[in-house]
Amino acid sequence: MDDVVRQETGAPAPAPASPRRRRFIARGAAASLAAASGAATLPGAVQAAAPEILPDNLPPNVPQWMREPGAGFLNPPYGLPSPFEKNVLRKLPDQPAAFPTATRTPLQHLFGSTTPNGLFFERHHAGVPAIDPAQHRLMVHGLVERPLLLDMKTLLRFPAVSRSHFIECSGNGSAEFKAPGRGTVQDIHGLLSGAEWTGVRLADVLAEAGVLPAARWLLAEGADAAAMTRSFPLAKALDDALLVYGQNGEMLRPEQGYPLRLLLPGFEGNMSVKWLRRLKVGDAPFHTREETAKYTDLMPDGTARQFTFRMGVKSLITAPSARQVLDGHGFREISGLAWSGHGRITRVDVSVDGGRRWQAAALDGPVQRHALTRFRFPWRWTGQEAILQSRAVDEAGNVQPTRDALVGSVGRNSAYHYNAIQSWKVAADGEVSNVHV
Repeated sequence: MDDVVRQETGAPAPAPASPRRRRFIARGAAASLAAASGAATLPGAVQAAAPEILPDNLPPNVPQWMREPGAGFLNPPYGLPSPFEKNVLRKLPDQPAAFPTATRTPLQHLFGSTTPNGLFFERHHAGVPAIDPAQHRLMVHGLVERPLLLDMKTLLRFPAVSRSHFIECSGNGSAEFKAPGRGTVQDIHGLLSGAEWTGVRLADVLAEAGVLPAARWLLAEGADAAAMTRSFPLAKALDDALLVYGQNGEMLRPEQGYPLRLLLPGFEGNMSVKWLRRLKVGDAPFHTREETAKYTDLMPDGTARQFTFRMGVKSLITAPSARQVLDGHGFREISGLAWSGHGRITRVDVSVDGGRRWQAAALDGPVQRHALTRFRFPWRWTGQEAILQSRAVDEAGNVQPTRDALVGSVGRNSAYHYNAIQSWKVAADGEVSNVHV
């Protein structure tokens, strides 16, 4: 087999190494591999018992997986991740309710800015309905000239668009108002994901219906058992709202609203109503349960702010992040995500000393409106204690606030729109934890 490999690559065949020399080279390769893994830790890497390194699988030997043909087509035919990635999963809360309503995205394990469909966070109010798309209809009525009843085939005939946008639950990170969470970045901020969405411009559907001059607001209703309903302004509907049926190149998953959901880019996640069945056009907000008893911001004086739709500018360092352990001194890349409900991200600064000094991070392009943006910052860890932070700025000039500034503005009793700077403490032994500074 060695000779076959050398002939195919065109490399000259060296003299056979002695068994003693082969063992020496294998041990050296294993040491090099360990050193390299310490210098370039993958996102989410946590110090744990290292898998057994078999010398026969290391260069210059031919590894086991090259000695026989691999598996054929996968069964089932829908592709699955490698079994070595079996721990990269959505996660329920550590103490789930009797009827769990959310799962969280493993942000610490992801690359780029697109969340795979199988890892996109979930939030639902009465479970996931099993909807037959052939029997699903979207009703458009109220202050329109021509009420519509559209089936999925008709919606698919409208001109389609594909755009990348984030969705964030308005309660994402809300426990940080009171105390530092003890979990991973997934546990603390995992109600966030980003995808490429495909669908129909809501403005095109409303043009077909003919919106009357008195119209100012719309009511969206879902086809789940909770009949989730939210009001949103007509101006948003005519700007960039979508009726989506596709996510990352395939049809929506059931937990993401199959076969049709509303998408309001930059607005709090619950307003992008899933399993969309009805849009009613009116002249005022509809003041549903989900925008009166819920999803309002409780202020220090006891009043509550209503209709705080947009998600604030925010960023997170995802690697290194809480519950990870840096496994060696030297260079590593600080990486994370930034986003804003007010438009594009224009800048992300990173601090490694708790905010005393800031330096600009590099942004992966293209930087898109209301989309996740990956940022990167080179860092050499010397083994001293460090406090890692990121601070985002958007095109509207909004700057991500410190925790003290946010709490000073809205108090500690709010449950929504937490977007303060996140701090991760790196201890001298490499362990990373969540702290408030």
